[in-house]
Amino acid sequence: MQEAVIEVSKVSTRFGDHVVHSELDLEVRRSEIFALIGGSGSGKSTLLREMILLQRPDSGSIRVLGADLQELGDDEALALRQRWGVMFQHGGLFGSLTVAENVGLPLREHTGLEDALIDEIGAWKLAMTGLEPEAGAQYPSELSGGMMKRASLARALALDPELLFLDEPTAGLDPDSAGGVDELVRKLRDLFGLTIVMITHDLDLLWQVADRVAVLAEGKVQGVGSMSELSRMDNPSIRQFFDGPRGRAAQEQGKRQADTQADTKSEKPPSKPK
Repeated sequence: MQEAVIEVSKVSTRFGDHVVHSELDLEVRRSEIFALIGGSGSGKSTLLREMILLQRPDSGSIRVLGADLQELGDDEALALRQRWGVMFQHGGLFGSLTVAENVGLPLREHTGLEDALIDEIGAWKLAMTGLEPEAGAQYPSELSGGMMKRASLARALALDPELLFLDEPTAGLDPDSAGGVDELVRKLRDLFGLTIVMITHDLDLLWQVADRVAVLAEGKVQGVGSMSELSRMDNPSIRQFFDGPRGRAAQEQGKRQADTQADTKSEKPPSKPK
């Protein structure tokens, strides 16, 4: 089994009398695409904020990249943050900066690189996410939804992170744009060995990209596994993602893609002429 990159142990979180997490346990392994799903109020976003040091749980522990988040000093926390990247749901880009300036900002803040090299790296990150060079000169308000997601992803990748957090990476996108993001997420993991944690309601993304999925409900993890494994579980909190027209359609699409990938892998290359 691959090593754990994130270990959540007995985490409890409350907002007043409302219990969000109740001794929740979770583990994310290196180089996997791991998804958090659940209904509204299930604590997905809260758990993500706790993983990236934007919020502290009331009790329990969270270890990320070997570090206990509850025991970090300010300098240690800053160093750890530079080892992960975050793509926020609504982009999180600064409206007064161009796309290129947004992508280069982490490099200017945390490295001593010269401006020319930062611009070069920024252009490469934009190209990596599928954006044309001229997009770098645009402002966030001038971008389409799909371009905004890609620009935000380019900024998240600026410091070559080991760990990538994606908050609803396909939310609000048309099917073609969403499909492009699906492919990009998988390609980034395969090329760079990134560990990717994402929150999503996109059933197609879950079936086609996620290695393992954790379903949150009633303050705990109700089930963890591949979408295929979860589809065979009877828990009502899990069934809602598979029953109904959308769930069945995504499941059939996921099976077709899995069959196609299996067929491709099984094809033998032609023998060399003698």
